[in-house]
Amino acid sequence: MRQPIDRRHDRGQNFLIDRHTISTVCTSVAATNGPILEIGPGGGALTLALERLGRRLDCLEVDPERAADLTRRVSPTTTVRVGDVLDHRFSARPHVVVGNLPFGLTTPILRRLLSAPGWTDAVLIVQWEVARKRAAVGGATMLTAQWWPWFDFTLVERVPAAAFRPRPAVDGGVLTIGRRRSPLLAWADRRNPHRLVQQVFTGRGRGVGEILGKTIRQPPPVITDWLRRAEVAPGALPRDLSAQQWARLSRSAAGRDQRSRRGRSRPRADAPATSHTSPSRRPK
Repeated sequence: MRQPIDRRHDRGQNFLIDRHTISTVCTSVAATNGPILEIGPGGGALTLALERLGRRLDCLEVDPERAADLTRRVSPTTTVRVGDVLDHRFSARPHVVVGNLPFGLTTPILRRLLSAPGWTDAVLIVQWEVARKRAAVGGATMLTAQWWPWFDFTLVERVPAAAFRPRPAVDGGVLTIGRRRSPLLAWADRRNPHRLVQQVFTGRGRGVGEILGKTIRQPPPVITDWLRRAEVAPGALPRDLSAQQWARLSRSAAGRDQRSRRGRSRPRADAPATSHTSPSRRPK
């Protein structure tokens, strides 16, 4: 059961005041195309800079008072709406997401964003350690591995705590996320890869091979074949697998699952005929 999200930090955002960081974000956004959705514009430091890109700009602000104040200061082509990104219905049309995310809500917002359609690129300011983890610096985490087949994560630069007001206890980081033009797996089939990644990251064992053997419970030759097809060493740690390796491993596992289901659907060769057997007495 999913735990309820604590939203008390929604209005405890640390506002960006550093010109260099604002310039870095705008440069990253300028390399993309399409209308822009800014999450949590707050005082408008990023908003006013983004307006200079000359693109359609929509802002989603949870605080009605800040939204009203920002509305009075933006150009007529910029729209400011009151709303919570965790409840926001993202447009299915291509657009770019930008935001200085509240550090206390970074992971829930990222999960909401990654599961949403439409947007092609995201340029986000998040807590430094979160930025490093999402970009797989020092090894991938479960969340990154689950979404890697469809997204690229890139760490742009570190943002010192002094770049915010009020000053947070930790540094931030600029993280970009790009939706792959050629995804490694089909979007509609994402639940199976997500489950496989979770099983491997949370399973027990000294390497991917041993973990799969204990959690998936397939015969050793099957596990060996999966690893061979994915080009993964049996002793490799989950954090060390690449996006391509996770995708190949997921395809192998999905193929085995499909063959197993097809096999179970066929009657055994030695099973008695059932054409004259009542439904309640058919062999199970």
